[in-house]
Amino acid sequence: MKALITGAKGQLGRGLQATAPADATLICVDVDELDITDSDAVSAFVAREKPDLILNAAAYTAVDKAEAEEDAAMAINGTATGTLADAARSVGARFVHVSTDFVFDGRAGIPYAPDAPTAPLSAYGRTKLAGEQLAGPDALIVRTAWVYAPTGGNFVRTMLRLMAERPEVRVVADQIGTPTYAPGLASALWTMAGKGVSGIHHYTDSGAASWYDFAVAIQEEGLATGLLTQEAQIVPIPTSAYPTPAVRPHYSVLDKASTFEVLGGPTPHWRANLRVMMQAIKTNG
Repeated sequence: MKALITGAKGQLGRGLQATAPADATLICVDVDELDITDSDAVSAFVAREKPDLILNAAAYTAVDKAEAEEDAAMAINGTATGTLADAARSVGARFVHVSTDFVFDGRAGIPYAPDAPTAPLSAYGRTKLAGEQLAGPDALIVRTAWVYAPTGGNFVRTMLRLMAERPEVRVVADQIGTPTYAPGLASALWTMAGKGVSGIHHYTDSGAASWYDFAVAIQEEGLATGLLTQEAQIVPIPTSAYPTPAVRPHYSVLDKASTFEVLGGPTPHWRANLRVMMQAIKTNG
């Protein structure tokens, strides 16, 4: 199997490379190698390489910045997704696209099923929803949330840094979702693609948490592994005390029943994967 991975230098892109099947030949590109907003370049690249599978891990993820740069976000999250999907069809390749919990408005109060009505509150959410629509019904679209990994910029690494530097850290306590360990998501994408799954599915780790809950767990695991040597006071605050340009859903837990059926069981609990990530940082730096 020949697989093209876009966004190869990001958290998910690295995870896809690390968890790839042994028989997969990988073509890994980031913006320096292939600008996915250049439709002619994408068409020519895919026609030349003729992959069997395209995994789109590229995205405009600056949620707040997207409020002022929606056109730029749409070019990557929306239009380019359609371009990649069309290129995949032109060579008979399967197309896998990763989307987000931000396509929902967070008002349901129960986990969102894949067919739940979408109502994004932010430019980021709107552009990611556009990408889903442009990917087409034959694509595999996997929505996820709160992704983190041992490397790159993410909430876990930010919290570890702030907790080491400050006596007090204030964290939003009224936004509820589920953390997702990038290597686990990557492995699931390979499995689902290999089984020929299409349509919209959801993947996160199991369980639910607020950002405050997540921060508390990060400190506990950080202290246990020795990544932190002092305890900071973690103060829960409401969203209203931390205003941001983009409106975020207050509740965006995703219903993963269809994904569990494909994978043959539930995903690990987010707390268990957080411990795995901490050990990876301790081992590899």
